[in-house]
Amino acid sequence: MPRILIAGAGIGGLSAALCLHEAGFAVTVFESVAQIRPLGVGINVMSSAALILRDLGLADALDQTAIRTRCIEYRTRFGHLIQSDPRSMEAGFPAPQYSVHRGELQFLLLAALRERAGDVVETGRPVSGYRQDADGAGLVFADGRVERGDLVIGAEGLRSPLRAQMHPDDGPLNYEGTMMFRGALDMPVIGDGRTMVIAGDHDCKFVTYPISEQARRKGRALTNWVAELRHSAPRHIDDADWRRGATMDYVTPFRDFRMPDMDIAAILEATDNVTEFPMIDRDPLPFWTDGRVTLLGDAAHPMYPIGANGASQAILDASALAAALAEDPGPGGLKTYEAARLPVATNVVRANRLGGPEQVLDIAAARVRGPDDRIEDLITKEELEEVAANYRRIAGFDKAGA
Repeated sequence: MPRILIAGAGIGGLSAALCLHEAGFAVTVFESVAQIRPLGVGINVMSSAALILRDLGLADALDQTAIRTRCIEYRTRFGHLIQSDPRSMEAGFPAPQYSVHRGELQFLLLAALRERAGDVVETGRPVSGYRQDADGAGLVFADGRVERGDLVIGAEGLRSPLRAQMHPDDGPLNYEGTMMFRGALDMPVIGDGRTMVIAGDHDCKFVTYPISEQARRKGRALTNWVAELRHSAPRHIDDADWRRGATMDYVTPFRDFRMPDMDIAAILEATDNVTEFPMIDRDPLPFWTDGRVTLLGDAAHPMYPIGANGASQAILDASALAAALAEDPGPGGLKTYEAARLPVATNVVRANRLGGPEQVLDIAAARVRGPDDRIEDLITKEELEEVAANYRRIAGFDKAGA
């Protein structure tokens, strides 16, 4: 079987390595940082992606670590329940949706890969590009060394050097005009301890969900939160990065939010470590594959974090890549993978720019003027379900097709 080189040991790269190893391929993963640390805060793994991880034998580890999300509640700033969108197996999905700390999921995948494939992850190996010829492909590292293999996968994320080489005229980052402030707080359980809440509208939105099964079993909640504030017009920007602290007041706009089960401002103020990041994506690419080299995850399709779907799309990429290469373990398999996944990911990028399933927030914000208004008098259930069902179809986790 061909030897496959993977640049990037994030969720996409590690998922690809696991799927490819399961399919019988020899894989080596190269990570730029010298020591992998559990960075980030909360993410979600949709049912379709969770099914892939469970088929890889990771169900028990996920259930020990992550929260099985029961539903997503969309609410107005006044606390009205706009819609409860179920995400559990009881609602007909083939696998749970999981809410989990990004670093915990990354280390879960890393541990599984090392246990099954051995010491195949090399750290401190930042890549600068790739080379290829008729006989194989190689990764070029920042120190000038070259590692040869048969195929190369670029999974290095938003600032992928492989993407930059493959698409030298790739445009700048697209900035949505919204800043995201993120944190996690150990606190009493909110509600049933298995619900994600998204409240507000496109200009001022609060998202929260628990991310630790271990904390839940102790009667506590490690609560991930995101405060989003639009403060400028959408535009292109040259660069973006997470930074500690905040450059603007992100608490005051939420003091008037009235939730029946939480004090949003108090949650924000009680969180010691807060990070700030602009909401960005990139324009969809016309192709991901150049001969023996292809892209995966955020290197291929960075998207706005709407619909909680970025990590899931990377896992779906990984599974599709392994399936395609199992049938054709060469450049043809890479093209088959691209043909299967590029249109889907492109549609998700575009749907997220329009608000994805969170469009229901703006529908409600345009019609609900105060706490005494009744949602059922202003919005029909059919209107809300159409938004949710359409996004499930686009993102590939509808009940019938998941």
